[in-house]
Amino acid sequence: MKRTISALARNEPGVLARMAAEFGRYAANILSLAAGETENPEVSRIVACIEGDDEAIDAITRHLEALDTIIQVDDLSRKDFVDRELVLVKVDMDPTRTAQLMQVFEVFRASVVGMGRETITVEMAGDQERVEGLIHMLKPYGIKSMCRSGMIALKRGDE
Repeated sequence: MKRTISALARNEPGVLARMAAEFGRYAANILSLAAGETENPEVSRIVACIEGDDEAIDAITRHLEALDTIIQVDDLSRKDFVDRELVLVKVDMDPTRTAQLMQVFEVFRASVVGMGRETITVEMAGDQERVEGLIHMLKPYGIKSMCRSGMIALKRGDE
């Protein structure tokens, strides 16, 4: 099963490595991982989208909570949350299909951030479904390279 774990951690060296080791110890596959400072520079938020057995992921969550560098752990899969991901995609640019390609960019609100003689590079931020949708629509045009940031997420509401 796929789950999203969000952790607040002390901003110290090795925290991310310790978390990743916990995932590996329980044979949970990391599908995406994003980490960065919060409004407090001494605290980082780490969001991991992981796939694995429910019991294993529950055990990982318990072990993460026990780490001295971890302040709080939330399993966002069991809550309502907002997620975003950034994707950069470099696509073949065929002059006969440029208008169609630009329509795809417009529908997905993707922004052109670079152009070469043979390729065009766009960026888009959105939830995972929207990112997957853009990628699906661009495949027939020829994706030359792509980079995804990994999901970031927060619980909805005041909590």
